[in-house]
Amino acid sequence: MITREEVLQTAKKIITDNVPDMFGSELDENTVLNVQTNVDSMGFILVLTKLEGTFGVTIPDDRWNDISTLGDLAD
Repeated sequence: MITREEVLQTAKKIITDNVPDMFGSELDENTVLNVQTNVDSMGFILVLTKLEGTFGVTIPDDRWNDISTLGDLAD
């Protein structure tokens, strides 16, 4: 089973690897996406789809609005 910490670390790596120009500060689970990291909507979708592909899961579209922090994303 994948741990929350593994998901959190993978999400951090995906963000820094794929949207490096939007990475402004050290990411932690309280980092608010779209504000502190300046991840725009396309960057956010990219991160979510890469996580889905990495872990072989699907995040339902109706849950995307529930994700506001990196911790939410890991959960």
